[in-house]
Amino acid sequence: MKALDDSSYDAARESMVREQIAARGVRDPRVIEAMRQVPRHLFVPAADRDRAYADSPVPIGEGQTISQPYIVALMTELVRPKSGDRALEVGTGSGYQAAVLSRLVAHVYTIELEETLGRRATTVLREQKYDNVTVRIGDGYAGWPEHAPFDIIMVTAAPEQVPQPLIDQLKPGGRLVVPVGPRFTVQTLQLIEKDASGTVRTRNVSPVMFVPLRRP
Repeated sequence: MKALDDSSYDAARESMVREQIAARGVRDPRVIEAMRQVPRHLFVPAADRDRAYADSPVPIGEGQTISQPYIVALMTELVRPKSGDRALEVGTGSGYQAAVLSRLVAHVYTIELEETLGRRATTVLREQKYDNVTVRIGDGYAGWPEHAPFDIIMVTAAPEQVPQPLIDQLKPGGRLVVPVGPRFTVQTLQLIEKDASGTVRTRNVSPVMFVPLRRP
Protein backbone atom coordinates (compact mmCIF):
# COMPACT_ATOMS: atom_id res chain seq x y z
CA MET A 1 0.00 0.00 0.00
CA LYS A 2 1.23 3.48 -0.83
CA ALA A 3 2.52 5.47 2.14
CA LEU A 4 0.37 8.37 3.28
CA ASP A 5 1.65 11.94 3.12
CA ASP A 6 1.91 14.20 6.17
CA SER A 7 -1.50 15.79 5.72
CA SER A 8 -3.12 12.36 5.41
CA TYR A 9 -1.44 11.21 8.63
CA ASP A 10 -2.65 14.39 10.35
CA ALA A 11 -6.21 13.73 9.19
CA ALA A 12 -6.01 10.09 10.26
CA ARG A 13 -4.75 11.10 13.69
CA GLU A 14 -7.55 13.63 14.13
CA SER A 15 -10.09 10.99 13.14
CA MET A 16 -8.49 8.57 15.62
CA VAL A 17 -8.85 11.07 18.45
CA ARG A 18 -12.44 11.93 17.58
CA GLU A 19 -13.82 8.47 16.79
CA GLN A 20 -11.73 6.07 18.88
CA ILE A 21 -10.90 8.09 21.97
CA ALA A 22 -13.28 10.98 22.68
CA ALA A 23 -16.29 9.01 21.43
CA ARG A 24 -15.48 6.19 23.88
CA GLY A 25 -15.47 8.38 26.93
CA VAL A 26 -11.91 9.65 27.42
CA ARG A 27 -12.53 13.14 28.78
CA ASP A 28 -9.25 14.57 30.09
CA PRO A 29 -8.47 17.41 27.64
CA ARG A 30 -4.73 17.13 28.27
CA VAL A 31 -4.75 13.43 27.38
CA ILE A 32 -6.80 14.09 24.25
CA GLU A 33 -4.41 16.85 23.19
CA ALA A 34 -1.37 14.62 23.79
CA MET A 35 -2.93 11.92 21.60
CA ARG A 36 -3.53 14.57 18.97
CA GLN A 37 0.06 15.84 19.10
CA VAL A 38 2.13 12.65 19.08
CA PRO A 39 2.71 11.27 15.54
CA ARG A 40 1.85 7.61 16.15
CA HIS A 41 2.90 6.55 12.65
CA LEU A 42 6.54 7.39 13.40
CA PHE A 43 6.55 4.74 16.14
CA VAL A 44 5.23 2.01 13.81
CA PRO A 45 7.54 0.05 11.46
CA ALA A 46 7.58 1.67 8.03
CA ALA A 47 5.91 -1.30 6.35
CA ASP A 48 2.85 -0.94 8.62
CA ARG A 49 2.46 2.83 8.80
CA ASP A 50 -0.76 2.73 6.81
CA ARG A 51 -2.22 0.89 9.87
CA ALA A 52 -0.84 3.29 12.48
CA TYR A 53 -4.16 5.00 13.24
CA ALA A 54 -6.35 1.92 12.96
CA ASP A 55 -8.50 0.86 15.90
CA SER A 56 -6.22 -2.04 16.78
CA PRO A 57 -2.72 -2.96 18.01
CA VAL A 58 0.04 -3.12 15.39
CA PRO A 59 3.02 -5.54 15.46
CA ILE A 60 6.40 -3.87 16.02
CA GLY A 61 8.66 -6.94 15.95
CA GLU A 62 10.12 -9.25 18.60
CA GLY A 63 6.63 -10.60 19.29
CA GLN A 64 5.48 -7.21 20.62
CA THR A 65 2.84 -4.68 19.58
CA ILE A 66 2.02 -0.99 19.83
CA SER A 67 -1.22 -0.87 21.80
CA GLN A 68 -4.59 0.11 20.38
CA PRO A 69 -4.92 3.93 20.52
CA TYR A 70 -7.93 3.83 22.86
CA ILE A 71 -6.05 1.67 25.36
CA VAL A 72 -3.11 4.10 25.34
CA ALA A 73 -5.49 6.99 26.03
CA LEU A 74 -7.45 5.07 28.67
CA MET A 75 -4.36 4.01 30.61
CA THR A 76 -2.97 7.54 30.42
CA GLU A 77 -6.20 9.04 31.74
CA LEU A 78 -6.42 6.47 34.55
CA VAL A 79 -3.10 7.53 36.08
CA ARG A 80 -4.23 11.19 36.21
CA PRO A 81 -0.92 12.68 35.02
CA LYS A 82 0.22 16.01 36.44
CA SER A 83 2.88 18.30 35.02
CA GLY A 84 5.26 17.76 37.94
CA ASP A 85 4.97 13.96 38.05
CA ARG A 86 7.79 11.50 37.57
CA ALA A 87 6.62 8.38 35.75
CA LEU A 88 7.94 4.87 35.24
CA GLU A 89 6.85 2.80 32.25
CA VAL A 90 7.55 -0.92 32.14
CA GLY A 91 7.56 -2.14 28.55
CA THR A 92 8.81 0.64 26.26
CA GLY A 93 7.97 -1.26 23.08
CA SER A 94 7.75 1.28 20.26
CA GLY A 95 8.16 4.27 22.60
CA TYR A 96 4.70 5.63 21.74
CA GLN A 97 3.15 5.39 25.21
CA ALA A 98 6.23 7.06 26.70
CA ALA A 99 5.95 9.85 24.13
CA VAL A 100 2.28 10.46 24.96
CA LEU A 101 2.97 10.44 28.70
CA SER A 102 5.95 12.75 28.28
CA ARG A 103 3.65 15.53 27.07
CA LEU A 104 1.86 15.40 30.44
CA VAL A 105 4.53 14.85 33.14
CA ALA A 106 7.97 16.14 34.11
CA HIS A 107 9.93 13.00 33.19
CA VAL A 108 9.32 9.45 31.98
CA TYR A 109 11.70 6.61 32.83
CA THR A 110 10.94 3.61 30.62
CA ILE A 111 12.36 0.07 30.62
CA GLU A 112 12.41 -2.39 27.71
CA LEU A 113 13.62 -5.98 27.91
CA GLU A 114 14.15 -6.47 24.16
CA GLU A 115 17.33 -4.69 23.15
CA THR A 116 16.30 -4.23 19.51
CA LEU A 117 13.07 -2.49 20.50
CA GLY A 118 14.74 -0.44 23.21
CA ARG A 119 17.37 0.91 20.84
CA ARG A 120 14.80 1.65 18.13
CA ALA A 121 12.55 3.48 20.58
CA THR A 122 15.51 5.47 21.90
CA THR A 123 16.34 6.60 18.37
CA VAL A 124 12.78 7.65 17.51
CA LEU A 125 12.30 9.47 20.81
CA ARG A 126 15.60 11.29 20.38
CA GLU A 127 14.88 12.23 16.76
CA GLN A 128 11.46 13.58 17.71
CA LYS A 129 12.99 15.50 20.65
CA TYR A 130 11.15 13.84 23.50
CA ASP A 131 13.94 15.02 25.74
CA ASN A 132 12.20 14.20 29.02
CA VAL A 133 12.17 10.44 28.32
CA THR A 134 14.98 8.16 29.51
CA VAL A 135 15.10 4.59 28.14
CA ARG A 136 16.84 1.67 29.81
CA ILE A 137 17.19 -1.87 28.49
CA GLY A 138 16.58 -4.33 31.29
CA ASP A 139 14.16 -6.24 33.49
CA GLY A 140 11.01 -4.22 34.17
CA TYR A 141 9.91 -6.51 37.01
CA ALA A 142 12.57 -4.88 39.15
CA GLY A 143 11.40 -1.37 38.37
CA TRP A 144 14.01 1.40 38.48
CA PRO A 145 14.96 1.84 42.14
CA GLU A 146 17.61 4.49 41.43
CA HIS A 147 14.86 6.93 40.39
CA ALA A 148 12.08 5.76 42.73
CA PRO A 149 9.64 6.62 44.11
CA PHE A 150 7.34 7.41 41.20
CA ASP A 151 4.07 9.31 41.05
CA ILE A 152 2.95 7.15 38.13
CA ILE A 153 3.81 3.63 37.04
CA MET A 154 2.43 2.21 33.79
CA VAL A 155 2.94 -1.43 32.79
CA THR A 156 2.27 -2.10 29.12
CA ALA A 157 2.55 -5.90 29.13
CA ALA A 158 0.73 -8.37 31.36
CA PRO A 159 2.26 -10.05 34.41
CA GLU A 160 0.31 -12.85 36.05
CA GLN A 161 0.69 -10.98 39.33
CA VAL A 162 1.69 -7.38 39.99
CA PRO A 163 5.44 -7.29 40.70
CA GLN A 164 6.00 -6.25 44.32
CA PRO A 165 8.96 -3.99 43.46
CA LEU A 166 6.63 -1.80 41.41
CA ILE A 167 4.21 -1.39 44.31
CA ASP A 168 7.17 -0.65 46.58
CA GLN A 169 8.42 2.04 44.18
CA LEU A 170 5.04 3.81 43.99
CA LYS A 171 5.02 7.06 45.93
CA PRO A 172 2.29 7.66 48.52
CA GLY A 173 -0.48 9.27 46.49
CA GLY A 174 0.79 7.46 43.40
CA ARG A 175 -1.13 5.59 40.69
CA LEU A 176 -0.15 2.33 38.98
CA VAL A 177 -2.01 0.92 35.96
CA VAL A 178 -1.29 -2.64 34.85
CA PRO A 179 -2.97 -5.46 32.90
CA VAL A 180 -2.93 -8.59 35.09
CA GLY A 181 -3.66 -12.18 34.14
CA PRO A 182 -2.51 -15.37 32.44
CA ARG A 183 -0.55 -15.36 29.20
CA PHE A 184 -2.39 -15.14 25.88
CA THR A 185 -5.86 -14.81 27.34
CA VAL A 186 -8.15 -12.03 28.53
CA GLN A 187 -6.61 -10.11 31.42
CA THR A 188 -7.91 -7.40 33.74
CA LEU A 189 -6.70 -3.82 33.58
CA GLN A 190 -6.15 -2.71 37.17
CA LEU A 191 -5.68 0.71 38.72
CA ILE A 192 -3.66 0.49 41.93
CA GLU A 193 -3.42 3.51 44.22
CA LYS A 194 -1.31 4.05 47.32
CA ASP A 195 -2.66 6.58 49.80
CA ALA A 196 -0.68 8.89 52.05
CA SER A 197 -0.45 6.22 54.74
CA GLY A 198 0.92 3.64 52.29
CA THR A 199 -2.30 1.64 52.06
CA VAL A 200 -2.75 0.08 48.61
CA ARG A 201 -6.16 -0.18 46.94
CA THR A 202 -6.92 -1.95 43.65
CA ARG A 203 -9.77 -1.31 41.23
CA ASN A 204 -10.55 -3.53 38.25
CA VAL A 205 -11.21 -1.33 35.22
CA SER A 206 -11.88 -3.48 32.16
CA PRO A 207 -10.98 -6.68 30.33
CA VAL A 208 -7.96 -6.31 28.04
CA MET A 209 -5.50 -8.46 26.14
CA PHE A 210 -1.78 -7.65 26.28
CA VAL A 211 1.34 -9.58 25.39
CA PRO A 212 2.94 -11.20 28.47
CA LEU A 213 5.44 -9.27 30.59
CA ARG A 214 8.60 -11.28 30.06
CA ARG A 215 11.72 -11.66 32.17
CA PRO A 216 15.32 -12.32 31.08
